Amino acid sequence: MNGILCRQLALDYCCTPGEILGGGNIFTEYRPLEGRRRFQEREDCFLKIALVNGKLLFTGRADVVGRCRERYADCGSEWFFEPDSLRALDEFLRGEGRRIASAHPFFIAERPTEPRAADCELCWYEGKEIERFRGDERFGEAFCFCPEAPDVLGVAALRKGEIVGMAGASADSPTMWQIGINVDPACRGQGVASLLVALLKNEILKRGILPFYGTSPSHIASQRTALAAGFLPAWAELVTEKSED
Repeated sequence: MNGILCRQLALDYCCTPGEILGGGNIFTEYRPLEGRRRFQEREDCFLKIALVNGKLLFTGRADVVGRCRERYADCGSEWFFEPDSLRALDEFLRGEGRRIASAHPFFIAERPTEPRAADCELCWYEGKEIERFRGDERFGEAFCFCPEAPDVLGVAALRKGEIVGMAGASADSPTMWQIGINVDPACRGQGVASLLVALLKNEILKRGILPFYGTSPSHIASQRTALAAGFLPAWAELVTEKSED
């Protein structure tokens, strides 16, 4: 298992790297540890769950995690995102005024790759240069302008002076940056997404940071982009939120 990811999840789930590498599911009371991933961080952590290294990691409010231990102490991770399992979990959460907010697979890249030759002009943006795209709906996945996880780096593909694709990275933690991608609908299926994601991934790795990429379980095109850009599946994660019911 990648060492940076192991240490990161230990911070995110209030345990130790040794526990993640060891056997058995992990249940901890949440504490906001320094160095944790903070993208769209909620004021409280009622419950979140990671599926990694063949086990489940639970962290959140102490009494909720205790009840999860009773239900899931011997549960395997392989089929945890199956509909029956998610329905049962959501039913439990709704009794607490909560619900599942998202359940996503995540990918990491540990080494640079040689991207295909670019058939477009490339333009890089860093730090305050990204601010020019605030409010631009074309790039809502590349740049999220999340205060807890600032957008730090981006690369655009241009044709005839117009941006046709943009990949951006947010500093979700000091050691892991998350990549997002937007491509003009007219240019999808032409390799623009995988080119930009690979270029951005390579640059992040040069800086000693581990790049990661999250998407929906049903977004096959996005998953294919990750694989084509040199990413591999690494973990999955479920987060909860307050129910509006």
